[in-house]
Amino acid sequence: MSELVYYDLKRSTKMTPSLSVQVARELGRRIVAGSIESGALIDDENALAERFQVSRVVVRDAVKILVGKGLLDVRRGIGTKVRPRNEWILLDDDVLAWHITATPRADFINQLMDIRLAFEPKAARWAAERATEEDIAEIDKACKGMEEETGSIEKFIVADALFHKAMLRAAHNEFLNAMEGVIYSALLVSVRITNQDPRKNSDSVAFHREVYEAVAAGDGDKAEQLTEKLLTDAIRRLKENFNVER
Repeated sequence: MSELVYYDLKRSTKMTPSLSVQVARELGRRIVAGSIESGALIDDENALAERFQVSRVVVRDAVKILVGKGLLDVRRGIGTKVRPRNEWILLDDDVLAWHITATPRADFINQLMDIRLAFEPKAARWAAERATEEDIAEIDKACKGMEEETGSIEKFIVADALFHKAMLRAAHNEFLNAMEGVIYSALLVSVRITNQDPRKNSDSVAFHREVYEAVAAGDGDKAEQLTEKLLTDAIRRLKENFNVER
């Protein structure tokens, strides 16, 4: 599953990224994938400029981008070093997107699912209590998209992501909207781990429909319980396919 799906879900700009952004993304992917380990020095400006066939100014700007995301640390007289993973800004859209094509990490998946379990069931409760007619229609639309999609795994995953996005929006809490990226990353990485067509998982589709019906009925207790059940089932399938320990 391509990280471009993540950017599409986030509705990131469609303009061609600048050279500095392209270089930052290439270096960022390698750091997240572990090809460049924490604590290691990256090549100097001249070497990077030659490798990517860009100017030193472009390289310098790319490094600044990664410094801003917590991935790099520039020290005068020492060089540019990869910062420890616990100092990365993991909720940054690019950092989340780069995990999609990297080799899946059990600890990263565990933490993503921990966050989802902590926030989404409560968001479902609030959605049942606060959703407008437009919110409910949007959730229903995404649910139908999951039920009806038979031709494309990617489109199914997008419909799934849009379902959870609509649920967060229906909770009418601005801080929850910032959690969209965690959901997108978790869904896209999960597809790589389970290595199966998610459209064939009829139980999951049925769970989503039940959650929608609870929200539409204004039943906060049921919406919260069903969402927790939905996520617990997702964790179970991840453990079966990836041997993720919790």
